[in-house]
Amino acid sequence: MDLPTKELIQELLSAEQAPCLSLYMPTHQKHPDNFQDIILFKNLIRQMEESLLQKYSADETKEYLEPLEALADDNDIWNYTKDGLAVFSAKGIFKVVGFHKSVEELAMVADSFHTKPLRHYLQSADHFHLLGLTLHDIRLFQGDRHSLTEIKLNADTPKTITEALGDELTDKHSTTASYGGTGGESTAMHHGQGGKKEETEKDAERFFRVVANTIYEHYSKPTDWPLILAALPEHHNLFQKVNKNPLLLPDGIAINPSSVSPDQLAKMAWEIMEPEYNLKLDNLVGRFEQARANGKGSDDYKEVAVAAVEGRVDTLIVEADRIIAVRVTNLVTGNTQKKDMINPRVDDLLDDMGELVIKMGGQVMVLPAEKMPSEAGLAAIFRY
Repeated sequence: MDLPTKELIQELLSAEQAPCLSLYMPTHQKHPDNFQDIILFKNLIRQMEESLLQKYSADETKEYLEPLEALADDNDIWNYTKDGLAVFSAKGIFKVVGFHKSVEELAMVADSFHTKPLRHYLQSADHFHLLGLTLHDIRLFQGDRHSLTEIKLNADTPKTITEALGDELTDKHSTTASYGGTGGESTAMHHGQGGKKEETEKDAERFFRVVANTIYEHYSKPTDWPLILAALPEHHNLFQKVNKNPLLLPDGIAINPSSVSPDQLAKMAWEIMEPEYNLKLDNLVGRFEQARANGKGSDDYKEVAVAAVEGRVDTLIVEADRIIAVRVTNLVTGNTQKKDMINPRVDDLLDDMGELVIKMGGQVMVLPAEKMPSEAGLAAIFRY
């Protein structure tokens, strides 16, 4: 099962042969709720079958659906689901993606994959990573305004100071006595020569540097999510000193992360993230209002479609859970045509426009309805 990444979206956008089958659904991690997941999955396959039969023969339809039918019988998937699932299938490509967040159910057959929920999940306006750091080990969480979930670290990410430094870890560090300290973390007590303290501090600095670099390369960089540090107060300065991750927020949580529950950590993290989130969205909405006043912005989908195919859209704002059954019929003129969503050539207009804008070098932001600057489902800021 893949995780959502920017690279995955690019791979999906490069699919050239229709039909492209996109399926999203909420899932459950425990019995008996996850038993119902397979039933929902099969119902969504039936919706895709109905759509495919409008254009393709029964034999072709059966062939297109075979990978999804096989997945329905794969216990390795259904026994280890997270909170949401997406499946993408076309000739030469089959991807199963797990989400740490519930997603709206959707079954869509079109000329291209439906990637708007993926973009919404990945964009940094809402989601973040939280790094729980002590002198001895790390834990990494991913969160949003609703939840905080611990991530199982990949094999290339050191989980402890021993894994990070290996043979470079000084004997003096590993044999230093420990006594209870503030916030539940043991504090090193050094005896005899002052060199032990210096060696321990050097080990800590090297450990923090390895952690900072690894988290950036494997987690922050692929997602562009902000990073919040949770550590004892005295460790924040040292981590900030060795850190080169531009996504690390200047404000962190000054507490031993092991001394509080994930729910408490989630609350503390969102108190840091919420002002960042609201400021980013307010700035974006302000940019659109100013652009529209200057004749460089619009929420008319026909006007925006023309600008998108001409490469004039700098930023496209689309509504997360809105589906508009309109097809861009001409990639030269930007002409559009209303269609029935069950038509196997029609995707959501907002999703298609997002793909166009990205291919032309623009950016796409997916916002909840209450944050949208327009009731039309989209808003665009033009380059000129």
